[in-house]
Amino acid sequence: MTFDLSARLPSRNFELSVRIGEGETLAVLGPNGAGKSTLLGVASGLLRPDSGHARIGERLLFNLDGGRGQWSAPHLRGTALLAQDPMLFPHLSVLENVAFGPRSTGTPKGRARESARKWLAEVDALQFETRKPAELSGGQAQRVAVARALAAEPELLLLDEPMAALDIHAAPLLRRVLKRVLAGRKAMIVTHDVLDAYMLADRVIVLENGRIAEEGPTRQVLERPRSRFAAGLAGLNLVAGSITREGITTPDGRLFAGQHDPEWSPVPGQAGVAAFPPSAVSVFLGDVHGSPRNSFPVTVTDLEPHGDQVRVHAGPGTSLAADITPAASADLGLVPGMEVRFVVKSALVSIYPA
Repeated sequence: MTFDLSARLPSRNFELSVRIGEGETLAVLGPNGAGKSTLLGVASGLLRPDSGHARIGERLLFNLDGGRGQWSAPHLRGTALLAQDPMLFPHLSVLENVAFGPRSTGTPKGRARESARKWLAEVDALQFETRKPAELSGGQAQRVAVARALAAEPELLLLDEPMAALDIHAAPLLRRVLKRVLAGRKAMIVTHDVLDAYMLADRVIVLENGRIAEEGPTRQVLERPRSRFAAGLAGLNLVAGSITREGITTPDGRLFAGQHDPEWSPVPGQAGVAAFPPSAVSVFLGDVHGSPRNSFPVTVTDLEPHGDQVRVHAGPGTSLAADITPAASADLGLVPGMEVRFVVKSALVSIYPA
């Protein structure tokens, strides 16, 4: 069974349609204010759009088109929402928290507890069954929240940045748990973490201004991004322009030479993008010997630590980034406002249609 949703909410500048196939996990990416929370709210039934419809298989969740006004309450939808905050009932034990879903649908107490123990074991949390939520760490509580959501046997699992509030030690364990329990299950996960998308999602959509800016298989979107947000998330520079035989020409006349996709025959003049990692960019103070093809004067706008490197952001126009060593940054004396030259290795520039 597929999940299909189409919704429009003009007050939030939100209008999109989305489909999730049987056994598919969809990652939803986008900047703050892009519409990610609105999408989850509409799908879960916590937010009513002005128009639209949704169904899981043949079962209608809502239909607000044509004045019919059919609307299912959240608890009748067969969906479960897992938020950043586990929101466990503080007065109940871990076991009773997880058994709450089955019990609320009329499952006898013994069977509900049996189901709860099964899901606690699935998320490696059975040893906590007698504890109260206050006795759990953040990572433990979030794993229990996953078990509680799954114990309700939802047809669609909705996850709202479930790793966002966890420390660097707890997040990897929960990510591994989710990878295991989401296999073969319909799910939608909102995340800002590219690793979540890579590990958990079969497909990605990128939202911008309440619309889908791009979508496709996870690896394709993150390795060949067409939106600036996806490029930034993947850690790539992205430059748009017109296709040439050598690469692309930007609207301000710069030529970015690079390697065309071997599976695609470029048509000069069509829209295209050049993508390359910040590690492909070198920084110089003056003219560069040898006249490299991708050499551009830029102005440094910001410097930030990035792992064991310094990321140099520069403009004007399209912001580009270069990764250099702290020693190189010190030797160059880089500061915001300084004029330098970026040189991009053409062998590391990928050119493909927009």
